[in-house]
Amino acid sequence: MPNAPAVHPVDERLPAGKLTALGLQHVLVMYAGAVAVPLIVGRALKLSPEQVAMLISADLFACGIATLIQSLGMTPWFGIKLPIMMGVTFAAVGPMVGIANVTSGEEGARALFGAIIGAGIVSILIAPAVSRMLRFFPPVVTGTIIAIIGVSLMRVGVGWAMGGPAHLAQNVNAEALAEMIDKARTAHVAASVEAAAAGASAPPFRLGPIPMIDNPNYAALDNMAIAAIVLVFILLLVKFGRGFLANISVLLGIVFGCVIAAAMGKMHFDKVGKAAWVDIVTPFSFGMPTFDPFMILTMVIVMIVVMIESTGMFLAIGDIVGKEITQKQLAAGLRTDGLGTLIGGIFNTFPYTSFSQNVGLVAVTGVRSRWVTVAGGVIMLMLGLLPKMGALVESIPQFVLGGAGLVMFGMVAATGIRILSTVDYTHNRNNLYIVALSIGFGMIPLVAPRWSEHMWHELHPLLESGILLTAISAFVLNLFFNGTRGDTRDAIAAAKAADVH
Repeated sequence: MPNAPAVHPVDERLPAGKLTALGLQHVLVMYAGAVAVPLIVGRALKLSPEQVAMLISADLFACGIATLIQSLGMTPWFGIKLPIMMGVTFAAVGPMVGIANVTSGEEGARALFGAIIGAGIVSILIAPAVSRMLRFFPPVVTGTIIAIIGVSLMRVGVGWAMGGPAHLAQNVNAEALAEMIDKARTAHVAASVEAAAAGASAPPFRLGPIPMIDNPNYAALDNMAIAAIVLVFILLLVKFGRGFLANISVLLGIVFGCVIAAAMGKMHFDKVGKAAWVDIVTPFSFGMPTFDPFMILTMVIVMIVVMIESTGMFLAIGDIVGKEITQKQLAAGLRTDGLGTLIGGIFNTFPYTSFSQNVGLVAVTGVRSRWVTVAGGVIMLMLGLLPKMGALVESIPQFVLGGAGLVMFGMVAATGIRILSTVDYTHNRNNLYIVALSIGFGMIPLVAPRWSEHMWHELHPLLESGILLTAISAFVLNLFFNGTRGDTRDAIAAAKAADVH
C-alpha cells in the first residue's frame, strides 16, 4: 500500500483532551486583554453596568466566531488556516473613546457600531490591496504607532487606579452653586433696573467659576494600595513564575486583587447573582446602527493600521510554524479581520485582529496545530453565552483593574519602543524625524484635549485620537523621507517582537 501523505503540523488533529487543555491555555493568555476593551469603551459611553456586562459577553462570543473563521477557514476567501486567536484590538480604543465623547449612551453606541460595521465592509473589500502595502509600514511606522497606543492607554490605566477618569477628582458643590446663582440673579435684576432707568440695555447675566468640592473617593489611599498590590503580585509572577504561569500573570493578578477587594467589602456580586446562567447574544441590542461617514472613515483608517499589523503577524506565524504564506492566504486572513469587525458591529462589539501574545505562545509551546486555536475559539464562544461571566468581569472594581492596566498598557508602549530599537537611525537620520514628529502629533490630544474645539465637529473623532494622528503622520512622513523602500523581513522581525496587543 502506498504511504499516506504526511500531514503538516499545522493541520494535525490532536486528542480531544489535549486540544481542550491547550485551547484553554490560549484563552487564559488573551482573556485579560480581551475583556479590557469593552470595559473601557462601555464606561466611556456611560452605559449601565448591565449593558457593559452585555458588551463583555458579546465580545467573547464574537472572539470565538472570528477565531473559528480564521483558524478553520470559511470558503477560499476567508480564513488563513493557521493557529490564530482573534481578539479586540487596542488600536481602536482611542478612536472609539473619541466617538463616545462626541455622543454617549445608546445613541453613541448605535453610532459606534454603525462605524464599525461600515469599516468592516470596507476592510473586506480592500484586504487584497492592503496585503500588498506592507512595504509602506516598516518598523519605524509600526513601532511608533504601537508606542503611542500604549502611551494613550496609560491614561486609562492610571484612571482605573485612581477610581475613575481625572474629571471625577472633583464634584460640583450644588449648595454653593445654587447660592451663587441666587446672588447673581438678584444682582442682575438690580443692574437691569438701573440700566432701564438710565435708558441703557440690560447687562448680560454672568456667573463666576462653578464651585467644586474634592471627591473623597477619588485616589483613596486604600484603593490605590490594592492597585499597587495587584501590580506587585504581577511583577512577582513575572520574575519567579515559569512558562504558562508567567504568561497569565496579568489575569492571576486581577483574580488576586478581586479576592482582596471582596475580603475588604469593596467588591460585590449582586449583579452576578441576578444575571442569567445562559443567554443568547442578540444582534443590534441597542437598536439599528446609525452610519456617519466621518466616523466610518475614522474606523477605516484604524482598520488599515490593524491589517498592516496583522500582515506582519501572519508572516511571522507562518515563519514560526514553517508554512509559507501565499498572497491569496494573506488576503484571506485580512478579509477575516474585516469580517470579524463586521460581525463585531452586528453583535454589539468591536474591531478584531490576531492577538500577538497568542502568536508568542505558539512559539513558546512549539504546538503548531491550528485545531488548538479552534478549541480556543469554541471555549471563547461558550464563555460569551454565560452572562454571569460578563457580570463578574463588570463587577471588578476599577482600582483592581488599575494595577493590571498599568502592566498591560505599559507593555504595549514598551513593545513599540522595542520595535523602534531595531530601526536604523545611524545611516538614516530621517527616521529620527519620523518618530519625533509622529509622537509629537500623537501627544496633541493628550496634552490639549480641546485643541479641535473650533474645527468641524464631524472631524472630532478623528482629531481627538492620538493614535490616528500618529498613524497618519508616521505613514506620510515615512513616504516623504523614505519613499516606498521597505523589506518584509523587517516587518516579520517586528511582528515577532510584538508579544502584546
